[in-house]
Amino acid sequence: MRELADDLERWRGRGERVAVATVVATRRSAPRPVGAKLGVSEGGELAGSVSGGCVENEVYGVAREVLAGSRGRLLTYGISDDFAIEVGLPCGGEIDVFVDAPDEAVLAEALEVAERGERAVHFTVLAGPEVGAELLVLESGKTVGSGRPGLAMHAQALIRGKRSQVLELEGRTVFADLIGPPPRLLVFGAVDTAEALCKAARMIGWRTIVADARGKFATAERIPSADELIVAWPEDVLDRVQPDHDTAIVVLTHEEKFDEPALAGALATEAFYVGAMGSRRAQESRRERLLEDGIDESALDRIFGPSGLDLGAQSPAETALSVLAEILAVRAGRAGGHLKESRGRIHADVA
Repeated sequence: MRELADDLERWRGRGERVAVATVVATRRSAPRPVGAKLGVSEGGELAGSVSGGCVENEVYGVAREVLAGSRGRLLTYGISDDFAIEVGLPCGGEIDVFVDAPDEAVLAEALEVAERGERAVHFTVLAGPEVGAELLVLESGKTVGSGRPGLAMHAQALIRGKRSQVLELEGRTVFADLIGPPPRLLVFGAVDTAEALCKAARMIGWRTIVADARGKFATAERIPSADELIVAWPEDVLDRVQPDHDTAIVVLTHEEKFDEPALAGALATEAFYVGAMGSRRAQESRRERLLEDGIDESALDRIFGPSGLDLGAQSPAETALSVLAEILAVRAGRAGGHLKESRGRIHADVA
């Protein structure tokens, strides 16, 4: 939804109705992920993409039909091997695209949710007599739309699962589309690796925050890639940031007065990843001190330390790549090994 927000708002501001096409499922390789969208205005403008170009023209035609009064439709397209090669895929695949004119109240609320950086699930019935019925369920529990109220009970698990997907719910085939802010990376320690981490994380669309109690270190000149810099002690930082289940925390400091409060506080949050730099010996010494401070051993097992995948990294940039790769693997529920040894799907289904 974020990628279309400006265009949808502009069209709606002109009083135009809109149709939205959404990739609801992919098989084999696909040029665009589940959740990718193409918007079409009543005046004929387009925004976004569902395939990188190979089926856009036909989807546009269906969207125009929907705007003229046709019911929403679920379309299936095969991606030819020739086109797959053109867009850098190893082979062709299939995509399912649902095209409909969204309920105005649901669309308005969804755009507001995206603007506020909140989380929600947008349920849409894909097949059957209720095709096109929608229910937007906010993380707060608020609902908007005419879809079956029972769908709301599934929202919290879907939000935490971070995956838009087609499900059989309430006896219906439903697409559950996640809306929410980008994941966050909170880094303790305004050192050179922090800048490299922020630079890499911003390239994949994450929001980055760097915190350090030392004001002369946490400056925009030293860490220009951070979205936010906080000069404060760890307890105050965590209270301000409020890490949630879509936040990764990395502790780069090597001083007990910084890293131990940061780790202890991080473990008390829902952060999906808590990492700490330092040698194995330093990790063991820190662990012993945290145990003495009353931190439960099972909680300490959540710490990824030394942080990062075993890539042989040496420079700050290489170290940042190693750490971010591990964060991505953990978020996707992957082990981070060699793809040639994996038997699962290559692309992770997380938003």
